[in-house]
Amino acid sequence: MAQRINPQAQSPELFGKFLEFSNCLAKSAAEPGLRHLVEVRASQLNGCAFCLDMHVKQATMHGERPLRLHHLAIWRESPLFTPSERAALAWTEALTQLSPHGVSDETYAQARAHFSEKELSDLTFQIMAINAWNRLNVAFRGEPGALDKAYGLDKAGLS
Repeated sequence: MAQRINPQAQSPELFGKFLEFSNCLAKSAAEPGLRHLVEVRASQLNGCAFCLDMHVKQATMHGERPLRLHHLAIWRESPLFTPSERAALAWTEALTQLSPHGVSDETYAQARAHFSEKELSDLTFQIMAINAWNRLNVAFRGEPGALDKAYGLDKAGLS
């Protein structure tokens, strides 16, 4: 398998600006626990090993229950998620796997029933960001766990 490039080294200004954008999301209207669920679910859908590894560890460190993380793949059938979490997960899936017809009115209405305009807007930016990070790490095959020590994720106890 050929060695892939390091986009941070090759495009430091772009990488830095994107990281700055992503760091702004920590101050968004979306609840941290909900952000973790969205990041894990989008990373599952996109097959991003680096991001899935990172966000499972972050969620664990912030108190997310392991069973709920396991159930994200089956969230529609699982009784472990609240109605607002279900709306956020449906919104995540709709924006991650775009339909040729866009986002349905039903999915939008479900999201609006649970989130204010500001919350839905911020949640959408969160989903945009994780999808972009997923695409970057899938393209260049970021190694799961490679930055655990730098990001403090070694403290998750999930090695």
